[in-house]
Parts: sequence; structure tokens; C-alpha cells
Amino acid sequence: MRFDKKYIIALVGAGLLFSSCKKYLDQNPDMRAEINTVEKVGQLIVSAYPKYNYLAMTETYSDNVVDKGFGVGHLNEPFVSLYNWKDIEDTGNNTPTQYWNGCYEAINNANQALDAIEKNNFGTSANQYKGEALIARAYAHFMLVTFFAKEYTIGAANDSPGIPYMLKPETTTLPQYSRGTVASVYAQIEKDLTEGLPLLSGGTWQVPKYHFTPAAANAFASRFYLFKGDWDKVIGHSNLVVANGNYVNNQRPWNTTLQNYTSEEFRTEITKADKNYNILLGETYSTYQRNTVGGTTRYGFGTTIFQNIYNGITVTGARFVNKGLRWSDNNYVTYTLKEYFHYTNVAAGIGFPYIMQPLFLTDEGLINRAEAYIQKGQFNEGLADLNLFASVRIANYNATTHAVTIDKAKAYFNVTDDKDALLKTVLQFKQIGWMSEGMRWMDILRHHLPVRHNVLAVDGTETFMTLSPTDNRRMFQIPREAQIAGVELNPR
Repeated sequence: MRFDKKYIIALVGAGLLFSSCKKYLDQNPDMRAEINTVEKVGQLIVSAYPKYNYLAMTETYSDNVVDKGFGVGHLNEPFVSLYNWKDIEDTGNNTPTQYWNGCYEAINNANQALDAIEKNNFGTSANQYKGEALIARAYAHFMLVTFFAKEYTIGAANDSPGIPYMLKPETTTLPQYSRGTVASVYAQIEKDLTEGLPLLSGGTWQVPKYHFTPAAANAFASRFYLFKGDWDKVIGHSNLVVANGNYVNNQRPWNTTLQNYTSEEFRTEITKADKNYNILLGETYSTYQRNTVGGTTRYGFGTTIFQNIYNGITVTGARFVNKGLRWSDNNYVTYTLKEYFHYTNVAAGIGFPYIMQPLFLTDEGLINRAEAYIQKGQFNEGLADLNLFASVRIANYNATTHAVTIDKAKAYFNVTDDKDALLKTVLQFKQIGWMSEGMRWMDILRHHLPVRHNVLAVDGTETFMTLSPTDNRRMFQIPREAQIAGVELNPR
């Protein structure tokens, strides 16, 4: 079966050069001249979200995957190189370059919308779209600086190179870009966030779950300030993700509704836009489901992860409910994602696969708030949120038997510090809760955790390799084409 690469963009020389998209190339080169109504701005905003995802990158880099052994699964790129933390030269599906390109395409579209709003003096009638464009621009830059620059360290100078922050649509030939610093990128993200959020108030969207509504924008702000270490703002924004900050009946209902679904019903229902727990969904061109979660790559979700982590006994003393199942020998699937296929030519079998990816869930707002409380030393509040998270993940949940306590956490993790024990509980809950969905890598970066990967020889001999917190390979490599635009590569 063949696939049309519908969304392809490269930061090369002149900056944003669109290719392999005949529909786009057939349009007026100065598309901005046509955006002369608020309605057209709204139509453009739909394209201000990355049309590719980071799932293969982040999962295969993380400790959610293993070497399953000789003869188990394929050895296709980029999975082999990702598992070995090597730079990826390819620009195709599941590669860092593809995600980089997708983010800058989204940023350029957001900037075109902002430019049109300014030039046409739309005023308050375009407020929700201006707010959405600013938040979308901030989000794409945040994901880029998270993956392609040195990890942010709370309280440090963060003066290492960041990523180019695009504030205007690309209009010139052979522009040169500065990466700035991680700190300067964070400052601009925060500026866009704080300016954009109030403009969303009162906005209406035909399908809200595909847009940065106030709830989604606050979920993003909660994540951003978690990275930044501004715990009060994490709590404040988490409280705005759901009405009155009340997460009861506002999480993925694992031990009730979801538990009763068949596997097919589960993977069909869990990413639908009518679910209250899905805050922001992204339609992303992707073969990730068939290559990793589907269990066909050698380096992926294997037996040891499935048994010891995903289905392991947690701090609560019980396992979390999930829909994970064995796909084939040593290959497992979480079923939290489902591949769809859009046919551009049914007769010829041509089209493109895509995944509706939950970019933000209510569950994240809750667990972010729990971590912020713990970081502030408000352990009772943090425990309340951790227990609310656990209450929907354990079959036949009992508030007494399954309660997370400081003593249980210290005993489970064999540590003596209260805060350390509770933070480890947060990380455990998140690793299981977002298995195969890319969140674990972000926590590895935030908490400066090492990652260990096993390597199995043909004779079964097992060795290990470690990616330390100071290893430069934790930064995905900047696409080499971007060098033409003056963007320096990451050190190796």
C-alpha cells in the first residue's frame, strides 16, 4: 500500500519551503493577501497545529521500550537509531526532522493568521483567533525547545542554545536565524501564553476539542509552568482545566466505562472528541501505531515493560486497570491509540494513515497539580490528588486499602525523604498512565533521569547502555538542512 505525504515542510535556506503538497503550491504564493475576513482567519487557524507527532521519538528514546531480542520484530529505521540514541538522517515518518518541520509549518500558519488580523484591523471580532494563534505558536515552540535543545533546569541560567522563535510569517529569501537561548525561548513562550489566554474568553468553536479553548490553553500552561518550576501557576492553571478545579468524574474512566469496553470499542472510543477527559486532540499523519504499539518493531513495548511496569504493583498495593494485551511473542499493545486511513484514491488504495492523538488530557491537569503541591511541601493536598488519580485506575478501588500514604510510598521506593517518595509516586503514575503516549520522555527530561536500554546479542547475552542526564544526545539533532539558515547543530 502506498502513502501520499500530505504534510511536508522543511526549514531549508529560505526558511519554510512547502513541498509535495500540490494543493498548496497551486495557491497564490502570497496566501496572506487572501485572508481578508475573520472567517478566513478561523479557517487558517485549523492548520496552526503540528500535523505530525512525537510518539516514536519520545517512546523509543525513553525507558518504556526494550530490545526484544534477535528475530523478534523488524529492524526498520528510525527505530533502531532511536533506540541507540543516534542521530536520524531520514526525514520520513516518525523522525525528529518530520516533527520539527511539522511544528514550524504550524508556527508559520499561526503567524500568517496573526499577520492578517493585524493588517486588516479586525479588532475584537478576531480575539478568539488571535488568542488561539498565540497559544498554538507558543505550544509548537515549547515542544521544539523541549526536544531539540538542552533540557530546562529550574533555577539555572538556561543559557544554552534554544530554537529559532518565529514571530512573523516567512517572506524573505535566505533568511538567517538565531537559536537564542533556552531561557529566551521560554520567555517568549510565556509572553505568548499570557497575551493569548485572556483573548480566548467567550470564544466558540465548532469542534472545541481540536482547538486551544480556554481549557486546553490552561492545560498547556499547567505543563509549561511545571517545566519552569512555577508551582503556584501550575496549580492555578490546573484549576482552570475543569470547572471549579474539580477532577471528580473528569478523568479517563478506566475502572468503569473503559474497563467494560471490548478492545476494539476501547481504541475507537478513547480518542473521540465527545469525551470530557480529552481536552485537545490532534490529527497527525503517522504510522506509529503499526510500527511500535502494534508490536512489529524489535525495539518497543516488550514483555518486561508490560509485566513489571504497565501491569506491575504500584504504590497503592494494586495494579492499574488497562487494556494492554499481547499482540504476538514479546510484542504488546496499549490500545490507547488507533490508526485511521484517509483514502485519496480508493481504487488505487492510495492515501495516508493518521492518528487522533490526545495532546492534553484532564488527567494531566490533575497529576500536574499533585506534583506542584508536593513540590511546595503541601503533602496532604498532593496526596488527595494522587488518590483521586488512583481511584479511577484500580479495579474495585477501596479508599482505605488502596490509599497512597507517605509511609507506603517511602517503603515502596525504599527512600527516607517524604517529598522524594511522593514525587516518585507521581512519576510512577504518569509512566503507567501515559504508556506509549510520549509523556514519559518529558518527565525524564524534567527530572534529569538517566535512561538504561538493554542490548541482546544473537546468543541471548544481555548488556546495557545508559543515557546520562548530561549526555548531549538527549537533545534530538537539529535537521542538517537548517544549517543553511544559520541554525547551529547540537553538540555531539
